[in-house]
Amino acid sequence: MTPGSGPSVEGLLRELAPQVLGAVVRRYGHFDLAEDAVQEALIAAAEQWARDGVPGRPRAWLITVAARRLTDLLRAEQARRHREDTVATWTLPEDRLSPAADRVPPESDDTLVLLFLCCHPALPPEGQIALTLRTVGGLTTEEIARAFLVPVATMGQRISRAKARIKASGIPFRMPAKPDPAAVLHVLYLIFTEGYARTSGTDLYAPELTAEAIRLTRIVHRLLPGDPEVTGLLSLMLLTDARRPARAAPDGSLIPMDEQDRTLWNAEAITEGVALVSAALPHGPAGPYQVQAAIAALHDEARTPADTDWPQIVALYEVLLAMTDNPMTRLNHAVAVAMSSGPEAGLALVATLADDPRLRDHHRLHAVRAHLLELSGDPAAARTAYTTAARRTGSRPVQRYLNTRAARLADTGRKPG
Repeated sequence: MTPGSGPSVEGLLRELAPQVLGAVVRRYGHFDLAEDAVQEALIAAAEQWARDGVPGRPRAWLITVAARRLTDLLRAEQARRHREDTVATWTLPEDRLSPAADRVPPESDDTLVLLFLCCHPALPPEGQIALTLRTVGGLTTEEIARAFLVPVATMGQRISRAKARIKASGIPFRMPAKPDPAAVLHVLYLIFTEGYARTSGTDLYAPELTAEAIRLTRIVHRLLPGDPEVTGLLSLMLLTDARRPARAAPDGSLIPMDEQDRTLWNAEAITEGVALVSAALPHGPAGPYQVQAAIAALHDEARTPADTDWPQIVALYEVLLAMTDNPMTRLNHAVAVAMSSGPEAGLALVATLADDPRLRDHHRLHAVRAHLLELSGDPAAARTAYTTAARRTGSRPVQRYLNTRAARLADTGRKPG
């Protein structure tokens, strides 16, 4: 390939990075040093390929360079520790660098194995997320720290602890005998959720996180095309993210779904998302991600808020509640019931959640209650609930939105002078 032809060098390296890291770790171990070796190989490729063109087998080129660099790093570590082991222990046989390195069947793709490793149950959720974004997503520690609004040192410690735990546990780098992608999907879902609805900070969303979550889920879907929950999660992400262009006003303030300009929704993403969930649902019992995707599809296919099929959404939430005891699902179900059967019915369900320790301090419980009180014609109680909700969120745009709703209700209650 000549310089300037085909995909950009940066894009190609981003695609190949997790594959190369996975291959090197699988073959030679040493997770930490392998990551350093791959990073150096990527830097070398960025310089050389931009100048000389991309080689015929770029993945094998990167594996070869990274493997040689790993040998150097292992030799250096050996010298530092004054070990007597021979350097030959880490000599890499040439046959392992054969052209076959570029012909890995999807079922044994190193990227997927790397995802399973990063999302291993032995790691805490914050470690799973950080390690996934660092090693599979290719984000720097600084980028991840910025996305999650924590100091760089804190994020660096999370990543280091996750790597150390993997090393200490002796987790083998291979596909599990009975691969269950549930942990991987949960991590990708958490990354997407934090990107779509920031829990704190001045921005309503972090598009770099949603884009990365969708990209990684596409990889998993490519490698596990027959798993309906993988398909369901990809569909859910696409259908949800499709609304993002209409979620914020020019000043960054939140626009609720029933007030959004639906012509701004991403029609291409909606079409793809609906097709994915439609293909997944007929294959056996539906899982939680498929049901959530079906709910998202009903929202996205409604031309106006009045066209929304709320009775069907209520039924789907009840299916979802039978699968999982999730308080946020119960809250969403209450909203759907209110929209289908009236705000009083929704308020009765919200009241049952008030003492749930998983939800009672969450701003959304009070925001939903405020909205339903407003619909039921009790502006004073709604204003109080909006104010309470605003105090309990760390998101500045959501806080502004809730305070604005409260102020508007206060204004409507004043008599003309």
